[in-house]
Amino acid sequence: MRSLSLVAALAAAALASAPTFAHPKLLSANPAANAVVAAPTRLQLSFSEGLVAQFSGADLSMTDMPGMKMKSPMKMALKASVAPDGKTLVLALAKPLPRGTYKLDWHVVSTDTHRVQGSYAFKVK
Repeated sequence: MRSLSLVAALAAAALASAPTFAHPKLLSANPAANAVVAAPTRLQLSFSEGLVAQFSGADLSMTDMPGMKMKSPMKMALKASVAPDGKTLVLALAKPLPRGTYKLDWHVVSTDTHRVQGSYAFKVK
């Protein structure tokens, strides 16, 4: 019985010290989902794990513009990079976003090679 307890303890210790690999989680976004903000010139998404810059990015589309009927979403130009902290995806815009509703579709790959994606909407007043 004593040797069984010792084996169980050693197995538990080995599992506890093994690295855990999880998918990166979106911790915060600026602007946040469903937020109404002044015209931003950059967007930031912070994640729980380090990101691989060349495999991480986003698409931003205007889905509604006040006073204008849109037939389809209008893609907005942006440049994606990873901040020096390694966990923040920075999306730089060439100019401030005009008034309207936007949808951000993002995808990231963490340093342990897990890929996740998501999307959310926000408004510019």
